[in-house]
Amino acid sequence: MTKPKVWISRPFFPDIIDRLRDHFDVRAESEERAFSAAELAERLADSDAAIVGLADRIDGKVLEGAPKLRFVANLGVGYNNLDIEALTRRSIGASNTPDVLNETVADYAWALMLAAARRVGEAERWLRDGQWHGSRFEGWLGADVHGKTIGILGMGRIGQAIARRAAGFRARVIYHNRSRLDAALERECAATYVEKASLLAQSDHLILVLPYTPENRHAIGEAELKAMKPTAVLVNIARGGIVDDAALARALAAGTIASAGVDVFEGEPSVHPDLLKIENIVLSPHIASASRDTRRDMAALAVDNVLAAFGHGPHAGRPPTIINPGVLADAS
Repeated sequence: MTKPKVWISRPFFPDIIDRLRDHFDVRAESEERAFSAAELAERLADSDAAIVGLADRIDGKVLEGAPKLRFVANLGVGYNNLDIEALTRRSIGASNTPDVLNETVADYAWALMLAAARRVGEAERWLRDGQWHGSRFEGWLGADVHGKTIGILGMGRIGQAIARRAAGFRARVIYHNRSRLDAALERECAATYVEKASLLAQSDHLILVLPYTPENRHAIGEAELKAMKPTAVLVNIARGGIVDDAALARALAAGTIASAGVDVFEGEPSVHPDLLKIENIVLSPHIASASRDTRRDMAALAVDNVLAAFGHGPHAGRPPTIINPGVLADAS
């Protein structure tokens, strides 16, 4: 009996990929690379399933030439690279990898916040450049985190994990979200709901954890940056496009805010050139979930979803993190 074919767009842990081989003809890319729309269409043309990354744009045009495709598993929480409407119209299931990375991303948010607040990137570059010939009492003054007000814009599970860590810093946590948390969860997170304007005005450190939607594009732009404290630190671990990167570069250069830590960028892997000229910013290449344990968990969850979609494994018939479950009902 011919096995269904699964295409994997980037290499990851061989032992996890091997879980597919009893049930699928597995074709896994051996190198990490970007694929054009035409290349994606070519690889999906005879695929029954695919495991793809955030850089792989699966839209209606790509799907036109993929008549056998039944399931796409995304390696990430966000899935704005997937055209869910187009997938659903064709009765193709899609999944993502939520929850398994919450704590790791929350750790990284704190790492970026601390690094930006205490000017770690600037200081390391200065030291590596051979500039350290002595210390000045008023040199390298940064901002404290302990005892300060931490604002969180977007209070899903990652935002909540960030908030819980604030207790060890005796920090006050305020947040704004599309929907307010219930009272019990607010108490658990020791977080106070405020309107967005108050969040911007009061936060000493503002962390963005919003999903990317058209409505959230440039949720932090020139006006919002001007509404923040001049001593404030901005951290973006959400998605590129949530922040107007050009406006952020101008604000940092002008001292509108003190510093920033940014892991995601509009148009990544391209980075706005003005951000690269700024000293008071810590930049990283979208690695907030990049711990070995978490990336293994993400890969395993993607594989679990594909197996389940084809009736295998402990979740047979019910992919655990399917985004469009209606396709299962349509297929039954």
